[in-house]
Amino acid sequence: MWSVGIEVGVIDGLVGPQTRFAYDAYRRHIQGLAPDTSRDLLMLPQVHDSRFPDPVKTTWPRQNEVTRHYGAVGQNQAMLQLPFQMRLAWDLRTPITRFSIHEKAHDSAARIFGRILSHYGEAEIKRLHLDRFGGCLNVRKMRGGSAYSMHSWGIAIDFDPERNQLNWNRTRAHLARPEYEAFWRFWTEEGWLSLGKARDIDWMHIQAARL
Repeated sequence: MWSVGIEVGVIDGLVGPQTRFAYDAYRRHIQGLAPDTSRDLLMLPQVHDSRFPDPVKTTWPRQNEVTRHYGAVGQNQAMLQLPFQMRLAWDLRTPITRFSIHEKAHDSAARIFGRILSHYGEAEIKRLHLDRFGGCLNVRKMRGGSAYSMHSWGIAIDFDPERNQLNWNRTRAHLARPEYEAFWRFWTEEGWLSLGKARDIDWMHIQAARL
């Protein structure tokens, strides 16, 4: 797949979001279809939709301003110690107790994870699969796009990617269900943006950047 310009990620024998994206991109290639560049549309200004209220705080930069605000991709990172144990979404045997995140987003994310634990408790967190970690820092281009992903700065976090896949809308994504409203409220009250709430795609994804 590398030979035709498809990024496959680390070859580890595990099936995750990048594997599914690479498979779909290669399928389109061998069928003679144009690459799916729908992710580039996320760089356009956000269109207001009354179903998805704007974040209460908009303190984070817009996507086209992230280099000026955060610096170079992959730099200025800090370790966030989680208040509850998570598990790697595509290998549940792997516990996640901390992860790398941009230092400017660290304190906000730490507060939010604390609120998630206080509100739901560990048993409910597990039941709702909020302990399924889909990644944060990952220097790469957007899946289906040409610009760097917000993960490249460590300012985006993915939750439960198996049940909230990239192109699923609110009719299929579990994180669009009512029981997750408090989860999303904690993030939006600190200005983080949900692509699910904003564009009804990629419900796994939350980022410290506006569209």
